Amino acid sequence: MALESEASEARRSRAGVLYALAAFFMWGLAVPLHFKLLSSLPPLQILAHRIVWASLFALGLIFAFRQWGKLVEAVFSGRHLLLLGVSAGLIAINWLIYIWAVNSGHLVQTSLGYFINPLLNVVLGVLFLRERLRPAQVAACLLAATGVLVLAVSSGEMPWVALALACSFGFYGLVRKLVLVPPLVGFCIESLLLTPLALGYLAVTFADGSAAAFRGNLGLDLLLVLTGFSTAAPLIWFAAAAHRLKLSTIGLLQYLAPSGQLALGVLVYGEAFGWVDAIAFGLIWTALAIYTASALRSAPGQ
Repeated sequence: MALESEASEARRSRAGVLYALAAFFMWGLAVPLHFKLLSSLPPLQILAHRIVWASLFALGLIFAFRQWGKLVEAVFSGRHLLLLGVSAGLIAINWLIYIWAVNSGHLVQTSLGYFINPLLNVVLGVLFLRERLRPAQVAACLLAATGVLVLAVSSGEMPWVALALACSFGFYGLVRKLVLVPPLVGFCIESLLLTPLALGYLAVTFADGSAAAFRGNLGLDLLLVLTGFSTAAPLIWFAAAAHRLKLSTIGLLQYLAPSGQLALGVLVYGEAFGWVDAIAFGLIWTALAIYTASALRSAPGQ
């Protein structure tokens, strides 16, 4: 029996790793490449299509996994609906900044934003959830702040794209932490809350002739429809991984996504990455190593 249990746990862990790798591959490589193929479109149009098609995709999954009851229960909870409205606004801001950044040659900054996001989450936990910092976490946050400061001094301005992405996603995570609904249900409600605005905007673009979709370019139309899949699928895979893996393992694997974005920006699209960037990223990577080591030591069962 013990051997069967160990074998079952091993299969569960392997499946979790595969789900996590699929999610982080999508976020790190497939999603930015997808949006690069749509770079001829205005970011707002891409965002609107992303919201609409993600809503339809999420509704299909709600039906497939028979989660209508949980969806209705969450919709009729005033507190849940209010908080999900806030999180919907935050994720829409994050998506818009990300789409603009990817298609404006700022992939390196997007990777920076998602590298510093775990450390920003620590700060938000202290400020809003009264969590206590360990000395290693304090050191990690100070090192990361130094890295951002190095970039700011060298360029004469703050890395606003990175900070905006990190802050919008960090506050999104903070709000979602307060909403006790399944990930798929929460994502579906967020998308549905944003859909009327997205449809209204798309209606205006069709009325004034500026709409890019459904003008006879089937390839472009397919890419827009697939934004629903590329938005929802990695979130669902990530949730599946989180159910099967230790949080410490997820914490280590999460850095694959910004690493992929950084590699794409520098190696494929030729974005600038000089010695100052190397120093700044080195400080942030050191901070992440300290943070991760501290998390591994403090995690139960490690």
